[in-house]
Amino acid sequence: MPKIVHLTDNYSDGTPIEKDCISDILQIANIGRLQNAPDLLVFPHSFSELKDGISDLSILTLRDAQYEGTECVSVKACTGNLMGFVGVNDTSVSIHSRFTHKKHNGVVDEDAQDFFLYYLLQKVFAINIFDLEHTNSREDKVLDFLLFLFPMMLKNALSQGLFKEYQTRFYDDAKVKGVIDVNRFIRHDIPFKGAVSYSTHERSFDNSMTQLIRHTIEYIKHHPFGSSILNKDAEMIEYVNQIVQVTPSYNQRDRMKVLNMHRRPKVHPYFTKYRDLQQLCVHILRHETLKYGKEKDKIHGVLFDGAWLWEEYLNTILKKCNFTHAENKLKRGGLPMFLEANAEKGTMGYSQTFYPDFYYKDNSFINIIIDAKYKHLNSGVGREDLYQVITYMYCTKANNGGYLFPDENNTKWSKFQLMGHNGFIYLLPFHVPQSSVDYRSFIKSIKSSEERILDKIKEIQNCS
Repeated sequence: MPKIVHLTDNYSDGTPIEKDCISDILQIANIGRLQNAPDLLVFPHSFSELKDGISDLSILTLRDAQYEGTECVSVKACTGNLMGFVGVNDTSVSIHSRFTHKKHNGVVDEDAQDFFLYYLLQKVFAINIFDLEHTNSREDKVLDFLLFLFPMMLKNALSQGLFKEYQTRFYDDAKVKGVIDVNRFIRHDIPFKGAVSYSTHERSFDNSMTQLIRHTIEYIKHHPFGSSILNKDAEMIEYVNQIVQVTPSYNQRDRMKVLNMHRRPKVHPYFTKYRDLQQLCVHILRHETLKYGKEKDKIHGVLFDGAWLWEEYLNTILKKCNFTHAENKLKRGGLPMFLEANAEKGTMGYSQTFYPDFYYKDNSFINIIIDAKYKHLNSGVGREDLYQVITYMYCTKANNGGYLFPDENNTKWSKFQLMGHNGFIYLLPFHVPQSSVDYRSFIKSIKSSEERILDKIKEIQNCS
């Protein structure tokens, strides 16, 4: 019988695991390098060309294990920043945000709604979702997560143009321009009536890749979120129409045939971004078989890096105050550490460019450095995090630095003046609503939190 374990992120005390789930939980915790599980998607790492960091992520860590001989009979599972769904065999683990309602000792009730995680996904991927009551089971949430990714993946892929691939086409007419098919000619064209059977090898937009995308689009159309996903903006509507127009041979009954063509990732020297879209489409179309883990010991699911989601969500807010969002992995928006940095790596032996999460420039001078932290900061800032922001402030001569973190309490912001530097460090808690009865009321409440944090940021800007 399927078993579902409900956990929350960043719970270090450990949640007791029922005995009949322990063997599957051990497999999930001991997966090692996450890229070794092809049916487990970790966003953004699984889809990024820069996969550094994925091996440092862990789904679960275990503590207080007790054994009877070689059998583990008792264990507690601890979580980190990853949220989402992962399953193996008959066990499914749903890792909610720690701001999910009705949680107790790191466990959430089955009827709890993870408003915060859905809101982060909605904002980061720009999809309008207002109803979360459509699914019959918590396991079906994994499909929702996959669908959130589709618009962004489709846009990224089509930014390189429509995928073209050589296809073998068969013709029977008088305009012979390929290899004559003798067998077909004998069967169909004798007695001769002026037509010749032949085949050509030509580049076409109607190919296995665009067919895969078309099947995914048709599948999404029947999902309760389908309209919001496929009609999210004019660009998305145009891209969907392009795929429909170039796939006139689409037939719903060919879905399994198309899926079998994509057992392996396609490698193309130009259409490089289609590989991620291909991977996502396959997971969406195979959702029914993946979610129940029919293959023994195969780990499957979709997880999101909470730290990445939080940072990207804050970008949607802070850009309203003209903050720059530096991107370390993509090497964009960085700041030089030295006045004369002639190379990315110099004689100091390490990178001469640093990448604050967010910074604000006023008249070409950097006045504010903000570090996005998804982890708990209620008990204080760690030494390394503190030294990092102070270093950034020193190098840029910024007068203000701070930490912006989600908070379930009504913690007030705090301000500390640095000794030996005319600057201040701020702790800026972002209140996540905890008493909303439905998703609409949650959205209304969290927008108030966004307005309050923007007001505070503007106050710091005006004092700079």
